[in-house]
Amino acid sequence: MSWITLEDLVGVIRRAIEDESLRGPVNAVAPRPVTNAEFTKALGRVLGRPTIFAVPAFAARLAFGEMADALLLAGSRVEPARLNEAGHQFKHTEIEGALRSVLKK
Repeated sequence: MSWITLEDLVGVIRRAIEDESLRGPVNAVAPRPVTNAEFTKALGRVLGRPTIFAVPAFAARLAFGEMADALLLAGSRVEPARLNEAGHQFKHTEIEGALRSVLKK
């Protein structure tokens, strides 16, 4: 799953506006996509909660209907190729650090 922090998204938008070499669409995502299992484990570590079981597909479908397949159960590995080529520096490249930054109290 692709992800990005709000701070990095603002940086990408600013870069796209200011950098004349970035023409056309860019993928506004962090450079390291993760699996749902990796995200869940990182979130559990950040929150100090156990993450023993993943949500079964049937439970996701019960809760979210048809949206579950499109949003939760299907995967896509989007990477910021054009931003990487342009040398864009992300503040958050690892999911656990990003979650800690976003969820700090």
